[in-house]
This record gives sequence, C-alpha cells and structure tokens, in this order.
Amino acid sequence: MEECCSTKPQKEHSHLEGDGHDHDHSHSHDTGDQSVFQMFFPAIISFIILISGITLDQYIKPDWFAGWVRIFWYGIAYIPVGFPVLKEAYQSIIRRDVFSEFFLMGIATVGAFAIGEYPEGVAVMLFYSVGEVFQAMAVTRAKSNIKSLLDQRPDEVTVLKDGQPQTVKAEKVNIGEIIQLKSGEKLGLDGELLSEKASFNTAALTGESKPDTKIKGEAVLAGMINLNTVSQVKVTTAYKDSKLSKILELVQNATAQKAPTELFIRKFAKVYTPIVVFLAIGITFLPYFFVADYQFRDWLYRALIFLVISCPCALVISIPLGYFGGIGAGSRNGILFKGSNFLDTLAGIQNVVMDKTGTMTEGVFKVQEVDFKPEFDKNEILGLVNALESKSTHPVATAIHHYAGEINHSIPLENVEEVAGHGLKAMINGKELLVGNFKLLDKLNITYDIKPENIVYTLIAVAYDKKFVGCLTIADSIKADAQLAINKLKALNVKTTMLSGDKTSVVKYVADTLGIQNAYGDLLPEDKVNKVQEIKAKNETVAFVGDGVNDAPVVALSDVGIAMGGLGSDATIETADVVIQDDMPGKIPMAINIGKQTKKIVWQNIILAFAVKAVVLVLGAGGLATMWEAVFADVGVALLAILNAVRIQQMRF
Repeated sequence: MEECCSTKPQKEHSHLEGDGHDHDHSHSHDTGDQSVFQMFFPAIISFIILISGITLDQYIKPDWFAGWVRIFWYGIAYIPVGFPVLKEAYQSIIRRDVFSEFFLMGIATVGAFAIGEYPEGVAVMLFYSVGEVFQAMAVTRAKSNIKSLLDQRPDEVTVLKDGQPQTVKAEKVNIGEIIQLKSGEKLGLDGELLSEKASFNTAALTGESKPDTKIKGEAVLAGMINLNTVSQVKVTTAYKDSKLSKILELVQNATAQKAPTELFIRKFAKVYTPIVVFLAIGITFLPYFFVADYQFRDWLYRALIFLVISCPCALVISIPLGYFGGIGAGSRNGILFKGSNFLDTLAGIQNVVMDKTGTMTEGVFKVQEVDFKPEFDKNEILGLVNALESKSTHPVATAIHHYAGEINHSIPLENVEEVAGHGLKAMINGKELLVGNFKLLDKLNITYDIKPENIVYTLIAVAYDKKFVGCLTIADSIKADAQLAINKLKALNVKTTMLSGDKTSVVKYVADTLGIQNAYGDLLPEDKVNKVQEIKAKNETVAFVGDGVNDAPVVALSDVGIAMGGLGSDATIETADVVIQDDMPGKIPMAINIGKQTKKIVWQNIILAFAVKAVVLVLGAGGLATMWEAVFADVGVALLAILNAVRIQQMRF
C-alpha cells in the first residue's frame, strides 16, 4: 500500500504565556456586557469637566476659579479616568509587577498635578483611557469575529423519541439518538446521515459556501446547514466532542502559542519599563550638577513627558492583535493555525514537501482493471482481498470495497498485519494472503512476471498461498486547484517536493503534470524522513503537507505540519500545526501569504512605535515637547498601530 497509517505523536507545544507585561483588559475594561456608551461614559464626564475648566482658565477667568477650587475642579475631572488606572497600578504592584504601563501613567499624571500642570495631567489620563477603550474594543472585536465564525453550534435540536419530534438542549442529546433536521436548519452534533441523500452548506467549517451532497451512511458534522429536504441524522459524538467544538477550542487556544516576535516584545517591555523609570529620575536630578540655572520644576516636567512617551502599550497590545487578526483571517478562509508562532514560521518557509494521495490528488481511488491469472477464481480472490482490506483505512481499501461490494465477515482472517509502507498480510485457512505493492512481494520472495514500473497507475499486487495471483489497477485524479496551488507557491519562491509511498512512475507523472520541482516515489516512512533531513541539512525551513495521521516522523521533523482534510479526522485536528479544513491545495499558498502579511503588519507597528517614540523622547528630554506631544506619541501611536493591526481582518487572500 502507499502510506501506512501510523499515529502522529503530539508535537511538544509548550503553551507559552507571555511572561512580560500583560496587557489584559479584563480588569479595567471588561467589554463583554458593556455598551459603547457605558465604556466611554467616564471619559465623557472627564472631558466635559476638563473643557469647562480650561474655558474658565483661559477665557472667562473668574476670580473664584483659583487656589483650592481650581485644584478640586481638575481633581474631579481626573477621577473618572484616573482612578481605574491608579487602581490597576496598585494591583500590579501587589502582583509584584511594579513597572507596568499603569504605574508609568500614574506617576506621570500625579507628577503633573504636583507641579501645577492640572489640565495637562487630566488630558494625558483622558486620552490614555480613551485609547485603552479603543484597544479593548479592537481586541473584543477580533475575538468575537473568530467566535462568530466558529461558534456555529445551535443550542437546541429536534430529537425523534418514539417517532415524535421533541426539542431538547443539544448538550443533553445522547450518542445513538436520532435528530430531525428541517430545510435551512443547522446541525447541532456530529452524526451519520440516515436519509438517502441530503445537501449541506459547510461554510461554518470550511469557509466554502459550495453545497456538499452527502449520501446515506456518510458523516455529517455540527455547523452544517441542511439545504433541501427534511433529513434524519443518527448522533455519533457527544456535543462537547463534536468537530466544531474542537475547532472552536483550538482557535481560542491559538493565542497561547506566542510568536517569537510577540515573546520578545513582552520580555523587552519587562526590561524596558524599569530602565525608562530610572532614566526619568536621572532627567529630573542629574542636570542639577551640569546646568547653571537648574529649575527642579522644569526638569521634573521633562521627566514626566519622557514617562508618558515611553509607555510601551502601542507595542504590547498591537502586536498580539496583529497575530490574532492573522489567526482570524485564516479561520475565515477555512485554515486553522494552532498558534501565532506558526504564522511566523510559515511567513519565512522555503520548502513545501507534500504527500501525493489525498493532498494533491483526490484520494478517491477507483479500480480500473482486475488482472488475475486464469487458474484463480476471480470472485473468490476479490472476496478475500475485500475482507483483508476492511482492516485498513487507506483510500485504496475504500476503492476495492466499492468495486468488490459487501464484505464477507465469515472469512476466517488470522494474524492480520500491516507491513509499513508495503501493504497487508493475513492467514486464511492456513494459506497466506498478501495485498499491497510489489515491494511486499519482493520482501517475501514471491516471484511475478510483469514489470510494474512501466505502468503509470497505482498497482495493488495480490499473492495467495505463496503464488502471484495478479494485480488490480487503481487510478486517482489530480485535485482541481492543485495546479494553481503549485503556481502560487512558485510565485512565492517556495520550492516544492513530492514524497510518496506510491510507485515512482505514478509520482513522477503527477509531479510533471503539476510542475513540482522534485518528486520521489516507492518511499517507506524512514525514506521520507531522510529526504526531509537532506533539505533541513541545507539550513532551509520545511512545511510538510499530508493527511495528518500518516507520516508521523516527517511531520514531527518538519517546521510546520499542515494537515489536509481536517474534517475527516479527529486526530488531524489534534496533531497538525495548521489544518486546512476543505482539502484544497490552494489554501497552502494562502496560509503562507496570511503569515507573510501578518508578519509585515507586526513589523510595521514595531518600526512606527519606535520611530515616533524615539523622536518625541529626544524632543521631550530637550524641553522641546509638551505633554500634548507626549500624548500623541503614546495614545496616538497605539491607536494607529491598532488600526493597522485590524487591517488584516479586512484583507482578501
């Protein structure tokens, strides 16, 4: 057989939580149940009191607006926006995270009050808190986009009990119960179709709205929408274990896998913030020893400006948001990334190594011809082959079953064994039956009188009782968008290689048809590992594309394991790094492109934040920038970076 089914080991994915500055809005801005007005309400109150104070200060100038009245007025303006930040700073200090952005903003604004710059102190905190709300909204929107894309599970389903339809909660439905699904209704649990035929919209799972027709006995999944007749589905999986539940959980957990850039920025913020605080102290006191007309108030003001500018929130929030946007863009297109680290790796991938069957070809084999020697009873041997192949999950086994018909379960199969990369063998009534490729016959010293290498089809050899019986000719068709996928990979300067256990003539034919640069057939799993190691020995990155449950060693060795046909296998969803849900090769270059665009946006944000902050820091330290410029350098840059990060969610790939 071509690829033997071995189970892919779980890759070591340490769920790396950012160990630096944690910009978590769950404390100060819980946007879950709040309206936009409620979120902005403290800022509106603060703004009204601030503007009235500035009007009294600059234009009306009444005698009573002075001294303690003026301080009290601006103090009241400060409380709605300042108190939550000071509270957050206090809680951060208790958590032993002293140098948080809340601490920076707190000492900067309280310091402004201390030197009598009341309007500026309020304005800095007001703009900062408005920026925080916008950030919180952007994060919530990114999360809800993904959640609404994937959390397509209906809460209730119609179950048939004693032939009568009853509406029950989806999570309370047991395996084996029968769901009735009306036209236009969404399926709540995974199951098996009992009706003769039904068409479904699978957009929730694959990103493709093209109808998918299922026939009796085929698997149907939660989230699929019934398009025409009333259908009946027998539940095969509990609500919490459905494919859609697993996909949703996977995407929600994806943010735990941090990209190297993200981890670096968090660690950087952890070191950077205390340095900034000590530099600000230096700006306040060191000029005393070097400047003739040293004014403490002036240098403290400069230090406070320096603190506001240096707040790292633009980086700390916009970078994770950029990666979250990339994960969301992928899931909208039927591509699941298990973490932002895989977006980063795919962005720089140099080689795509792919399996043939089920990846670039349909994996739907059809028996074209059965050529058995006349001394054997064709129907009897086919029955034996069909019974043995029922022990395999390989597409070839399915093709033989469709051709040969019902399986005779009374055939006494003993010592059934799958020979890795070769095929199957078993004992029947004391006689050995071999079904697989010609390497299996070579291995067990069975002679044959044909030259399989000359035939451009997959051949399944059969031997019985130490004699060569003949072979089945099996053909597979190339996927519709495989050619486009290879062309796009070439345009991205990605090298392509096909590795397959199928015979070399078939593999070369498919590779030549598609324009794949390198192709190797007749490979055992260990041969595939050697080929990938050869590529990695050149210090080049490798993405391996296969069906996720086969070729375990190669997937473990590759930098990114991409699984095709995620809808077909639970193991695929659990073990691959990236899952392409609708089996389309065209999604391979799309995944790489999403990675590239995400990384580009992240680096744009890093450069923007550092460039603007560096300029305003120098101006602030030199006394040429006021608190207003500082506000722009902090909140303005953060908002620009967020708008840039959100952009990826609107891109078409």
